[in-house]
Order: sequence, then structure tokens, then C-alpha cells
Amino acid sequence: MTIKILTSNKNPLIKQIRKLHRGKERHKQDLLLLEGTNLIKAACEVDYGLETVCCTPQWQENHSQLWQEIQNKAERVELVSVEVLQAIATTVNPDGVIATAPRKTGQTQRVETTKLGLAIERLQDPGNLGTIIRTAVAAGVDGLWLSEDSVGFDNPKVLRASVGEWFRLPMAIDCNLSQVITAHQQQGVQIVATLPQASKNYWSIDYHRPTLILLGNEGAGLSTELVALAQEQIKIPLMPGVESLNVAISAALILYEARRQQI
Repeated sequence: MTIKILTSNKNPLIKQIRKLHRGKERHKQDLLLLEGTNLIKAACEVDYGLETVCCTPQWQENHSQLWQEIQNKAERVELVSVEVLQAIATTVNPDGVIATAPRKTGQTQRVETTKLGLAIERLQDPGNLGTIIRTAVAAGVDGLWLSEDSVGFDNPKVLRASVGEWFRLPMAIDCNLSQVITAHQQQGVQIVATLPQASKNYWSIDYHRPTLILLGNEGAGLSTELVALAQEQIKIPLMPGVESLNVAISAALILYEARRQQI
């Protein structure tokens, strides 16, 4: 039996997938672009739906068990040449498989279930967001809210940086984080803002209470509007001469202190 392999970049399917490199097109098609074995394996583990999967014959041969699982889950599977796979990838050296999948609806869990949550304002770096997502899952965060002017959850770099944990965290993009914060307050959740000039260190407050932690832009930090809504303000102490920590590292320190107290 002859196995059909897509070898032309002009194939309609390939053209459609290449368009997903652009954020507007991902929204228009309502699809994610999943690149690499780890992401696709993670999607399968949580039974996340796959629309189209493209892989090289060599990848298929080396991942026969995962390929079988993909065939049972995906709406469409295609073998493609190495050149075609490189054309639809956003990475320089793709590992042999790329998939499309439905975008999340953007709904988090109900506010009253939040024991530990994150609200992030104007975050711009996709690597930082992906790392925060990965850390949030590891620390048991219930939900993550992101301001509308931040990097998108569906950015391929965000998904890759999350190392597959993207599928395990309830998330939402919200045009009005103030309303999200107010809704949490009404449910008895304490609001904690991170500020370099705060008087309290991040380990000095009580995280036994349900808590929503506010993180800001990599350079500018939180807006005064969101800071004004917080009951607590915390900082991460730094040695003289050190301006700041990476926002993903800051998130990890605070989340694991909260986790330590809540256990």
C-alpha cells in the first residue's frame, strides 16, 4: 500500500496551518498551534481535543504508541515531508509533529472556589507567561486571570514554555481585572499586590486565607488602580544594587510560600 505524504507548501491544509502563526488568525479560526511531542502528548493525557495532526514519517515510526493514540483522538492526521513540517512550524528545529486544536473558551473556575489565584496585568513576554502557568499548576493554583492587553494565552511560545501544563490550568483573559478582583473580594478572598516598595516581605502575610495574588508588567509593575484594591502589599527583598527579579521567578517564590503555608 502506498502511503501518501504531503510535500507541497501550497496544499490548502498547509496554508491554513501556516496562517496560525498570527494571533489574529488563531482567533479567527479559533484554533491553537501545538508544536512538539511533549505538548501533544500532554494534550492527549488530559483528553484535550485535537483537530489536525501533521507529522513526518520518521516521527511516526519513532512514536508509534502516541501515533496510535493520536489517530483515535484527532479529526484528521497527515504525514508530511520534513520541508513541509518546517514550513508550518514556528520553531527553528521542529521535532517532527505539529497539531491544531480548539482554543480554550477562556473561562476559569467560579470565583468562590479560589483558594489560591493569580491575576496578571499587562504581561508581555510569552516565555514568562508559560513559565508562570507551569509553576501555577505545580503550586496548586485554582485559576489565572490575565488582562486583555497582555500576551495571548494562545501564543505558541506560551504553550511551549508551559511544558504541557497549559492544559491543566483554568485561565481567562479579562478586559477588566478590577471587576475580577472585586468579585473575589465579595467572596472573602484577600487581595495581595506585589510592589517593590512595599513594607512587608512576601512571607510575612497569612496565606491560609483564600488569596488572589496580583502581578504586573515586567517593567512597569502594577497599575495604581489595581494596587488600590489590594488589602495587602508585599515585596521580595533584594540585595543592594539589584533592581528586580524576573516576574516568573517572583511568581514562583510567592506561590510556593503560599503553598507552604496552606499545606
